[in-house]
Amino acid sequence: MDPKAVKSDLVLILDYGSQYTHLITRRIRSLSVFSLTISGTSPLKAITDLNPSVVILSGGPHSVHTDDSPSFPAGFAEWAEANGVFVLGICYGLQLIVQRLGGVVRVGEKQEYGKMEIVVVKNSGIFGSKSVGDRQVVWMSHGDEVAQLPEGFEVVAQSQQGVVAAIESPARRFYGLQYHPEVTHSPGGMETLRYFLFNVCGVSTGWKMENVMEEEIKVINSTVAPEDHVICALSGGVDSTVAATLVHKAIGDRLHCIFVDNGLLRYKEQERVMETFEKDLHLPVTCVDASEQFLSKLKGVTDPEVKRKIIGKEFICIFDAFAHELEKKLGRKPAYLVQGTLYPDVIESCPPPGSGRTHSHTIKSHHNVGGLPKDMKLKLIEPLKLLFKDEVRQLGKILNVPQGFLKRHPFPGPGLAVRVLGDVTAGNALEVLRQVDEIFIQSIKDAGLYDEIWQAFAVFLPVRSVGVQGDQRTHSHVVTLRAVTSQDGMTAEWYYFTREFYDDVSRKICNSVRGVNRVTYDITSKPPSTIEWE
Repeated sequence: MDPKAVKSDLVLILDYGSQYTHLITRRIRSLSVFSLTISGTSPLKAITDLNPSVVILSGGPHSVHTDDSPSFPAGFAEWAEANGVFVLGICYGLQLIVQRLGGVVRVGEKQEYGKMEIVVVKNSGIFGSKSVGDRQVVWMSHGDEVAQLPEGFEVVAQSQQGVVAAIESPARRFYGLQYHPEVTHSPGGMETLRYFLFNVCGVSTGWKMENVMEEEIKVINSTVAPEDHVICALSGGVDSTVAATLVHKAIGDRLHCIFVDNGLLRYKEQERVMETFEKDLHLPVTCVDASEQFLSKLKGVTDPEVKRKIIGKEFICIFDAFAHELEKKLGRKPAYLVQGTLYPDVIESCPPPGSGRTHSHTIKSHHNVGGLPKDMKLKLIEPLKLLFKDEVRQLGKILNVPQGFLKRHPFPGPGLAVRVLGDVTAGNALEVLRQVDEIFIQSIKDAGLYDEIWQAFAVFLPVRSVGVQGDQRTHSHVVTLRAVTSQDGMTAEWYYFTREFYDDVSRKICNSVRGVNRVTYDITSKPPSTIEWE
């Protein structure tokens, strides 16, 4: 989808490595305003070509005092002023504005991390709806502080320690917040962002899934020639299902779906998914059982990144072979492959600022993004790559995708390969994990909690523990359970079950799954961890 085709003003985020950057994008979209994130060190032309109405400079782990600290390109401030573009700096972004526009930033005498109270000292601009003396709790995360403002700037809020918390220069359309308004720890943050965008900047709304659907269908039809055929890889998850339905709506029976059993699926996944495809979606789907092919290539592999790359490569090999079969049948080779890549996949697959590469830190490569071989013969169609998961579900609802599909928990492309730590082919790890996972998920459904949870699954750990079962000493496998709540998968909080639930599911697993004598529960949020273990 071409960002210029969106019927909304664009708020462009320049990312300097903050773990919260994606939240700014998500919060703005929740206001029906289109928002994108690009590298904070992008060349000026990359910024101007997008024609944003507002540019937000994100926070980041850097100090403006270091020689290699990332910054916006030369000429950016002049371009923004000359074209009436509003600029908001958040945390590190505020300090960039101050330093680059002639002010002074110093190492703070009083560092501020965590919740902090600020007070409004001037009710104009970004705090135009507030009164002088109004207080609010915000989330701070900085060691440097503003010592001297650039010409034309004023302080509009201070922290309880007297440190500059917000600045502005309405004449130049530059604003800054030393705290993070995008996080839930800043309760009034959304109100501040809303007031800034609509009352200060005057942006227009228009980011709606109905418009996204119409625009994507136009893009697909303009990309795929009338005689071209397309392959879509279906996993049974939300992303690939919505992507397939969207492409099918655009090109009809020139879409050919394939479901690959890679030997890394959940309990009875192939049977369940194929039945649903045929009964509910009415899509023509070819099922390819490639379990042996995948598992033989994964034998002995323990590095999670290598596992992801191997799986991505094998998928493409299978799609390529499927394309050749279709070529014989159709008399022409399919030209495109549909993938359900999402915006978080794209964001998480980018390296960090200040590393000499691009913007945000490489958390893990996604097989939809970084694992594809350079010599792939099929061209990609990724109709969802600018969307977050909850937006995909909204789009699916408009496309009449069954609710059962839309409510399914996310499942990673590499499947159980990233839930069996170490060699997935060792012993009976996959079979043990499938049984444990099935018991856990069914227990969640029986308790009526499935829809409250973003994602739940089991992990097979490469350790054994001593136990006592049937009056005998055992030395058996350890598994861990994980359940999280989230809005978009970019941040997540671990789910707190009742003591009775933990007790019940642990007993069921140890009594039903041979070879398991210890069950643990993961109580780590994202960040600092990722949702998946690998």
